[in-house]
Amino acid sequence: MASTHESPESPTADNRQSAPTSPERRKLLRAAITGTAVATGVWALSGPAAAAGSRTPDRPRPATPEAALRELNAGNQRWRTFHEQHPHETHTVRREVVSGQHPFAVILGCVDSRVPPELVFDQGLGDLMTVRTAGEVLDESVLGSVAYGVLELDIPLVVVLGHQSCGAVAAAVRANETGEELPAHIQFIADQIKPVIDHSVEGDARIDATISAQVRRVRSRLAAEPDLAARIASGRLAIVGARYELTSQLVHEVV
Repeated sequence: MASTHESPESPTADNRQSAPTSPERRKLLRAAITGTAVATGVWALSGPAAAAGSRTPDRPRPATPEAALRELNAGNQRWRTFHEQHPHETHTVRREVVSGQHPFAVILGCVDSRVPPELVFDQGLGDLMTVRTAGEVLDESVLGSVAYGVLELDIPLVVVLGHQSCGAVAAAVRANETGEELPAHIQFIADQIKPVIDHSVEGDARIDATISAQVRRVRSRLAAEPDLAARIASGRLAIVGARYELTSQLVHEVV
């Protein structure tokens, strides 16, 4: 995953091919912010060195936030340059994963059919734990799913992955502008996105800015969860925000 601020609409060389907190909780929150800042520095591991780091049977599961980021960077580089390896899909691997799983990253992404994490990061069976919800919206089941990956499976990295042209965000922005009531449970999704709608810009720019704002908000909320914050403070976990650009297939950091 590259650290870049290029316009999502600009083609690249690659696509040519609540309540008051206790003192202890505040301490953990400060540590979480520090941990996230460290992870941000690690994020810019792209280019030839990272791209060469594909996993093989003799390379163990990434065990640190930094190693996990390098693996995702390398996979996205392969994906967007049409050098996918589709790793860990063999008959042997399919038998091995029956007895257990050891994913190295949790990807909290959108339900959009154009952004399947295993393809975007060129990973295979047992590599990623994916949690998908429209607009990366959080509820108790999503929080529990992320926490399960981190606390029970000892996963060192959580990536909140938004994406260009997110329909859930677009619907929330339109409903906010028009006062329209959305059908059934879709309104819940819009209500969760509403607080971060960027009113400093208009039209498509408002939707695009809100996509990134939603990633930041979800990342911050996860980092504020006490059990996750404690892991960040100890260096065992990083929670980072990212976007996938449909036009270039690039995953890049959201700061």
